[in-house]
Amino acid sequence: MQIYNSQSRKKEEFVPLHPGKVGIYACGPTVYDYFHIGNARPFIIFDVLRRYLEHRGYVVTFVQNFTDIDDKMIRRANQEGITVKELGDRFIKEYYQDAQALGIRKATVHPRATEHIGEIIRLVKTLQDKGYAYEVNGDVYFDVEKDKGYGKLSGQNLEDLEAGARIDVDDVKRNPADFALWKAQKPGEPAWDSPWGKGRPGWHIECSAMSMKYLGETFDIHGGGKDLLFPHHENEVAQSECATGKPFARYWMHNGFINIDNEKMSKSLGNFFTVRDILKEYDPEDVRMFMLSAQYRSPVNFSRDMMAQAHASLQRLYTARDHLAFLLKNAADRPLTADEEALLSRVKDSAARFDAAMDDDLNTADAMGAIFEIVKDANVSLNEQSSRAAVEGVLKGLTDLTDVLGLLMKKADAGLPAEIQALADERAQARKEKNWKRSDELRDALLAAGYAVKDTPQGQNITKA
Repeated sequence: MQIYNSQSRKKEEFVPLHPGKVGIYACGPTVYDYFHIGNARPFIIFDVLRRYLEHRGYVVTFVQNFTDIDDKMIRRANQEGITVKELGDRFIKEYYQDAQALGIRKATVHPRATEHIGEIIRLVKTLQDKGYAYEVNGDVYFDVEKDKGYGKLSGQNLEDLEAGARIDVDDVKRNPADFALWKAQKPGEPAWDSPWGKGRPGWHIECSAMSMKYLGETFDIHGGGKDLLFPHHENEVAQSECATGKPFARYWMHNGFINIDNEKMSKSLGNFFTVRDILKEYDPEDVRMFMLSAQYRSPVNFSRDMMAQAHASLQRLYTARDHLAFLLKNAADRPLTADEEALLSRVKDSAARFDAAMDDDLNTADAMGAIFEIVKDANVSLNEQSSRAAVEGVLKGLTDLTDVLGLLMKKADAGLPAEIQALADERAQARKEKNWKRSDELRDALLAAGYAVKDTPQGQNITKA
């Protein structure tokens, strides 16, 4: 498998640290609100990365944190007259609800920053003892000039950062680019005891402490949105490697941005949407399909047209799956014909093309193309006379690959809605009585209600249109 490593700025062969095992850390949400559509992309992408590696036989330990203490959380909790913990508990619960709707599996571990204060303090103390951090009035800062490799992940030059920094006359930092590891308590803020007095962790240090606790000082893959490359991930690399003297993450993966109707998403433009907002209008699986329609490093444009395309594509997959399930009910138990053997061979070829696309830096767009090859082949090659083995083989080929992408998670309908079933029964009776005019009228009524009808020797096959 080839992965584009943000640190080397090129594709590299993925070789895990430990044979057969992969450790992944993906930055999670700051839980002061519902997560937005831009957050949804990395959550879905790294869920698919995990699923694909498991598909290839790896045992994956997947860690995604919750930032449950920071300035935004403190401000909102104060506005609502509740504790920061109450706010965090509420929006962690809301995260799980929206993530589940989008088909995002729970991580192996979902650590919370506030539950790892001990690990954070020990890491900050190590950096101070080694001369990479200094304390001023209870605040502890990382000294970027002490880290000769600072900027290697993002390609930032420290001199340029210094030149572009705004100098605050009250700034107590030695260098404008220095960043907080520990923040002294301000009135009304939550705080924990530390060697520097009461305070709370800075943002960057929590991810280093938690990733190293659950994955080790060096682990395989660190992921997140492109917006986190600098300063968050750059600072993670700096503090982690200075503390341990070892490489931190071996591969860095960053997904591209989401635009809304060809404009950058921002609150000032009024095009800032939470996933909860989006799901009032769109099916969550359509959102997932849209996210996987492009290679993860490419920018994508969220629009009604793109969502309509995603919906149509997803429905095509559901129609194919449900038709195969219908054929399976009455398929004959007989040996494969030569044509059916050739069909199953082509399904295996499509599965190989799927793997090849995913091995090419998780190219879900091309992988989707391989899935639709199976759909097209099945539509042409299978019918009511097909053998059970042929139908089962194609259905398994389709569902194995869609499972990797987290698609087709809705079970086949156990039954039609009562009003649809009534129309279907009436149409069946009309056909039995050779009342073709009434039969056609009922077909149109079913189609208007969102259901397509296909007449087969086994009866009506009614599926969502």
